[in-house]
Amino acid sequence: MNGDAIRRHVGAMWNESIVPTLHEYIRIPNKSPAFDRDWEEHGYMDDAANLLVKWVAQTDITGLTHRVVRLEGRTPVILVDIPGERGNVLMYGHFDKQPEFTGWADGLGPWTPIEKDGRLYGRGGADDGYAIFASLAAISALQAQNLPHPRCLILIESCEESGSYDLPSYIDHLSDEIGEPDLVICLDAECGNYDQLWLTTSLRGTLSGTLNVEVLSEGVHSGAAGGIVPSSFRLLRQLLDRVENAVSGELLNFLQVPITADVRAQADQVASTLGPTVLDRFPWSGSTRPTATSSSELVIANTWGSSMAVVGLAGAPDPSNAGNTLRPSTAAKLVFRLPPSLDADEAANRVKSTFEKDPPQGATVSFSLDSPQTGWHANSLSPSLLTSLEQSSETFFGAPMMTMGTGGTIPFMKMLGDRFPACHFFVTGVLGPHSNAHGPNEFLHVDTGIRVTCCVAQVLADRALTP
Repeated sequence: MNGDAIRRHVGAMWNESIVPTLHEYIRIPNKSPAFDRDWEEHGYMDDAANLLVKWVAQTDITGLTHRVVRLEGRTPVILVDIPGERGNVLMYGHFDKQPEFTGWADGLGPWTPIEKDGRLYGRGGADDGYAIFASLAAISALQAQNLPHPRCLILIESCEESGSYDLPSYIDHLSDEIGEPDLVICLDAECGNYDQLWLTTSLRGTLSGTLNVEVLSEGVHSGAAGGIVPSSFRLLRQLLDRVENAVSGELLNFLQVPITADVRAQADQVASTLGPTVLDRFPWSGSTRPTATSSSELVIANTWGSSMAVVGLAGAPDPSNAGNTLRPSTAAKLVFRLPPSLDADEAANRVKSTFEKDPPQGATVSFSLDSPQTGWHANSLSPSLLTSLEQSSETFFGAPMMTMGTGGTIPFMKMLGDRFPACHFFVTGVLGPHSNAHGPNEFLHVDTGIRVTCCVAQVLADRALTP
């Protein structure tokens, strides 16, 4: 394989076609169904699917077929099939998006594509709209050199940011077409820096739900009720203390797993490679301190530890419009991140029981669960795949490949790992320092997207030549 030719072909596709189409994609507010209950009526998901399919149809890839698959009442998936030689590769991404969030810098916005200093700002470009483009650009580059590649089936869903609850139905519906993949390539993960290829070896699980505490049927004057009626917010604090130490952030033992020597060794290597980036990648405010002093311990906490975040609150007006009224209820949307090997369904049942048993002061307490998702950790790589990945990083990044666990969740990996236990996984991505997926100022680092695409091309070429 001519690495320079691959780089030129992929770079031209990104600069001339992919980035302009990503501009159009970013403008579409196709929020995941958890954040847009009327997504079908609004039609944004169909707009995004149609845009991506239009681009797919214009590629010059030999043998390519594509279609949008729609099951009744479910978000659509895009399916692209390219015949090949040896091997059956399943390539994955998603095109639904997180909500807008606040705090975007002046001139930036979730639905406003802006290119600046090699970065394409806007919601969804890096997470994960670029995946379908990168997958096909890699195959196009190989065909341009008359190089072999495996059969590649590209599946792009539109429910990932909602927990992929529609995806199992599609996996069953498309089982004959999916067949038995021997390699899965996922481009929805993080990278520790923009200097080398990063292989994700584990993903945490997630458990989310809304905790609601109700003390009255309607609000009353705080002067009349204060001292008699308990504050719903105070009772909510008590309930949160049942699962999380408010000082240390440590969660109950049943939400944790033992940390193995292999995990510690990997964390030490990641911390050594990233140095201050372990902390500097976050937009710290004031003198806020991290949860530990050791970079290695912070990496472990983020990849194999458990954590809880309050990501939303309801029942309270904006402070500028808050009267002297004792509120009837307070609700908090909670997101737990779980160690990769922890069973999320069992954890969810125990958390729900912990919150709802013996309500403080007899208040009405409920914890409404979303769909828990168990995490994932990869099988050991085959020697040939490991060599291919290492060589691709050296060729296209000029630096060694690194492996790391990732703090986020990709439900599809667990689904496929359970269904195809012998399958190998190449999980990587472009979400590096300050790229801020889900938050304000999300960006796609374009040069990293190009280099990752080239690495995918090499892995596919090597796969077709592996006995």
